[in-house]
Amino acid sequence: MLIATDLDGTFLAGSPAQKEKLYRFITQDSHTQLAYVTGRGLPLVLPLLEEPDLARPDYIICDVGATLTDRHGALLHPLMREVTDRWPGEDTIVQALADIPGLQRQEQPQARRVSFYCSADAVTTTVAERVQALGCDLLYSADLYLDVLPPGVNKGSSLRRLVQHLGLDPEQVLVAGDTLNDLSMFTHGFKGVCVGESEPALLQATAGLDHVFHASAPGCDGILQALQHFNLRGPAA
Repeated sequence: MLIATDLDGTFLAGSPAQKEKLYRFITQDSHTQLAYVTGRGLPLVLPLLEEPDLARPDYIICDVGATLTDRHGALLHPLMREVTDRWPGEDTIVQALADIPGLQRQEQPQARRVSFYCSADAVTTTVAERVQALGCDLLYSADLYLDVLPPGVNKGSSLRRLVQHLGLDPEQVLVAGDTLNDLSMFTHGFKGVCVGESEPALLQATAGLDHVFHASAPGCDGILQALQHFNLRGPAA
């Protein structure tokens, strides 16, 4: 089984007891692999690998899908080639949106994407048209985060490529998230859980999907609920 999970609000959230239970299960079960799938840049993910109580990943998908690495943070070049070839470059994006009011550039490390803080009002038709003209995709989530990404690149598409590359059974993949930038992970047929306290827009977008479970509990508590709901291996078993 592969658990592919967002970090903030998902794998790093929940009650201490349930976090410990899930982390211990993943660490001790040799048949379960873990992938971090996050909007963080790689420099903000690598320090987590030194956390003694946190389950360490086998793979990392960060930059909202624009970076794929192994457990040590080394780029998976066969999977990165398609992403890199599609990216027009940071300077091109920044210059195209330089005169747009209301966009505040995120200062956190980024690669093959350009990210801003903004309100929904700032995501205008002009912004969408300029990004489209550059052949890129626009992603707005949590009423705050705006990401410009290479075309067709997101958390879900990168996870799908990783699953195919590893030759894993898609039926044995569980995805977990809590905001709209996780939506793409739920669109490839993997079993999925929107953990408790998820963004309403994500819950609305996944409502009625048989392969997506809406947990009542937040963070790791919700992931544990999903393992039981889908009859997957877990601490209860």
